[in-house]
Amino acid sequence: MKQKLYFLPESEIPTQWYNIQADMKIKPQPMLDPVTRKPVTVEDLSRIFSVECSKQELNTTDAWIDIPEEVREYYAYYRPSPLVRAYGLEKALDTPARIYFKNESVSPIGSHKLNSALPQAYYCKQEGVTNVTTETGAGQWGAALSYASRLFGLECAVYQVKISYQQKPYRRNIMQVFGAQVTPSPSMSTRAGKDILTAFPNHQGSLGTAISEAVELARMTPGCKYTLGSTMSHVSLHQTIIGLEAEKQMALAEDYPDVVIACFGGGSNFSGIAFPFMRHTLLEGKKTRYIAAEPSACPKLTQGEFTYDFGDEAGYTPLIPMFSLGHNFKPANIHAGGLRYHGAGAIVSQLMKDGIMEAADVKQLETFDAGLLFAKAEGIIPAPESCHAIAVAIREANRCKENGQAETILFNLSGHGLVDMAAYDQYLSGNLVNCD
Repeated sequence: MKQKLYFLPESEIPTQWYNIQADMKIKPQPMLDPVTRKPVTVEDLSRIFSVECSKQELNTTDAWIDIPEEVREYYAYYRPSPLVRAYGLEKALDTPARIYFKNESVSPIGSHKLNSALPQAYYCKQEGVTNVTTETGAGQWGAALSYASRLFGLECAVYQVKISYQQKPYRRNIMQVFGAQVTPSPSMSTRAGKDILTAFPNHQGSLGTAISEAVELARMTPGCKYTLGSTMSHVSLHQTIIGLEAEKQMALAEDYPDVVIACFGGGSNFSGIAFPFMRHTLLEGKKTRYIAAEPSACPKLTQGEFTYDFGDEAGYTPLIPMFSLGHNFKPANIHAGGLRYHGAGAIVSQLMKDGIMEAADVKQLETFDAGLLFAKAEGIIPAPESCHAIAVAIREANRCKENGQAETILFNLSGHGLVDMAAYDQYLSGNLVNCD
């Protein structure tokens, strides 16, 4: 019998995260204070983030950051996650390519987001914080932080993009099961929300809007810190546990990826799977392609401008050097809510600018076509976000078929879609549109 699953024992859970900034020849440009236009400091960032996350955010010299032992103990609830050889998908595509996927859907909340929620909640607890707040699109990050907050005894408030709050009631319920307060954004509970609703009464929400509300709450509430599920460098750092495990598992399979793919919203799961492999490209000249798969409805990497921009709509955050569609960009109401963000993280933006990685945009119908094929071939219903990575993996596998090349393709299955069945229902009934 051919080996399909590659497991690692709990003892092989990484003890350190990988900080790619230390190995980049051209470092990301600094975040700037929007008033002074000077680089932000740890003191600046720690007004809303935990101090430790603020230090990690600005650390450009240490390639390896220790993972706290208590965080590793909670990682062991679901890590190491399996690496899977997608024989079923290979057969369905009749491709000579070898396709693997890292299955992050096995976490308690069904996605990779818990990899950063646990350390962020841990650091807040260690610093005496009592409340945390955040934004969420599809709800994967909100669910992860709600669960992590419960583990560490923190109160959690989540602003969920309004259209996703309506489209994905079960993700909202998951957050509420873990005790979080969930508010559809924009709301009337913050000044940012009120201003947006006054100008646009029918505003269906965006991640930029939800970030503004969450940051405002953190700034106005004693004992409260803001946490973030993507875009920031410390979040990318935490997610590298994915690729660090995958490296060892690919070695068990006696293989190495020619192409690494992940869906892309702000950059967290792309960074997680790609950065550990990318260090071999940066340091050793390893010839691997890295492809970020983003929605055509929100194409910041393929059509955005590299500029300094706010991470939120109201302009509360520092100015971030990023590929951006503009912080006032209002994305179409696609079901991949976690990818409906206007900008890319600073690290990924610099890597994109330097030609070390590439991007592909995918229309909504192609993503669900890919998701359905994957589900039939591999028995896992993927999240709409993950369907973007699958779609690009299929493109690459078809390219290999056309060229007769037996390349190795690795993609990150960032989450399952078992609470996204309303989207699949629209797709199967023929009511889903491309939302370009």
